[in-house]
Amino acid sequence: MQQQQGYKPNNTVRIVTAASLFDGHDAAINIMRRIIQQSGAEVIHLGHNRSVKEVVDCAVQEDAQAIAMTSYQGGHVEYFKYMYDLLNEQGAGHIKIFGGGGGTILPTEIEELHAYGIARIYSPDDGREMGLQGMINDLMQQSDYIPPVTHAATLTDDVKNANPLAIAQAISQIERGEVDGSYWHTLVEESNTTSCVLGITGTGGAGKSSLTDELVRRFLTDFEDKRIAVISVDPSKRKTGGALLGDRIRMNAVHNPRVYMRSFATREANVALNKNVRAALDVLRYAQFDLIIVETAGIGQSDSQITEVADASLYVMTPEYGAATQLEKIDMIDYADIIALNKFDKRGAQDALKDVRKQYQRSRLLWDKDPNTMPVFGTIASQFNDPGTNTFYRSIIDLLNERKQLGWSSSYTITTEMSKKIYIIPPDRTRYLSEIVEENKRYDKLSDQQATVARKLYQLKGAIEQLSDL
Repeated sequence: MQQQQGYKPNNTVRIVTAASLFDGHDAAINIMRRIIQQSGAEVIHLGHNRSVKEVVDCAVQEDAQAIAMTSYQGGHVEYFKYMYDLLNEQGAGHIKIFGGGGGTILPTEIEELHAYGIARIYSPDDGREMGLQGMINDLMQQSDYIPPVTHAATLTDDVKNANPLAIAQAISQIERGEVDGSYWHTLVEESNTTSCVLGITGTGGAGKSSLTDELVRRFLTDFEDKRIAVISVDPSKRKTGGALLGDRIRMNAVHNPRVYMRSFATREANVALNKNVRAALDVLRYAQFDLIIVETAGIGQSDSQITEVADASLYVMTPEYGAATQLEKIDMIDYADIIALNKFDKRGAQDALKDVRKQYQRSRLLWDKDPNTMPVFGTIASQFNDPGTNTFYRSIIDLLNERKQLGWSSSYTITTEMSKKIYIIPPDRTRYLSEIVEENKRYDKLSDQQATVARKLYQLKGAIEQLSDL
């Protein structure tokens, strides 16, 4: 069977993918978003069980050309219509909506949604006739356009007023090369903004996004009058040019009117940041965000690019870095202001914390200070109200206050309490199911043995009775 060729877009296509609210069926959307990515698109994936407002807010902030949804929960007509209405309400009616739901969506409902303004709902018949790649080709072709700058006449003022769509369109203009980044830099220089930039970097899978989400949540709780922006960078695929911008899956605290988030693909190989991040930071500074977090793509041992754009930089790592000598190769240990040893519930975490603190001290020649006072903290970002993450957050606020004279007063306190895993099943009982199975097998074996003994005794008794009758 000849493989169907993918559509090659002429423009950079950004598509938001998700499964609808109350829908746990994520297999279909995962297949589709992988094919979309392989076709060269930048996919902002939200996962499953996503409300219309979450999806629309994401599409607006990301300045996406399209939204691709799967819906198997039965409420698809209302869901897609509400999405269409909400996009128009936010001035983003140009964003196209695509969807599918197998046999759940009836042909009459597909016609109704198409008539309402939904770009395309794919049916099982479409799948048989067009194939998976054919459906994605159709989606890509319809999404291959330059999004209009709807705020063109008042863009500068709308950005200053922190309009999410205006900010998104200003950043997209920079990415497309339509506006020079120096324009926004000049505006920032002329304004009295006090925005500060916090850079977060680390190896892939260290938990940067989860830790970023925890920092955002604490900041929103701590400062009810301040706003925060997040720039998240993920690598582009060298082979296809596509990218999976999946950090929003981990972001639970960004669904707040005081938060703006924009995902970037590197659009280059072997780099941790998109070349337009610096100009995007100027746009966000001009929008008067109090704190701007830049999360890089996963980096290697020799990368320290984040220090060039941030007022303070954090390095996120895990206890699983290998031998202690590996720490001497990590460039960010030399440059990071604060280090988070995330996933602190891993085996050997205490020893790792000691080694990283010692390397931090060694790299800065701080021989007169106690290694335990080095700004290296054990964190468990996946754990609610983790004490290590609380201390990590408070240390960041103190550092920013020192660097930028902000005068921020945090309600979180620095403690010596270490992060400890809260276990649903205690470690010494992790094999309890195996123990139950083993006990059942032991009981069955003993029962078989006793039954065998009883059978032989019964046979002997019978033999004796037979002999006594002779």
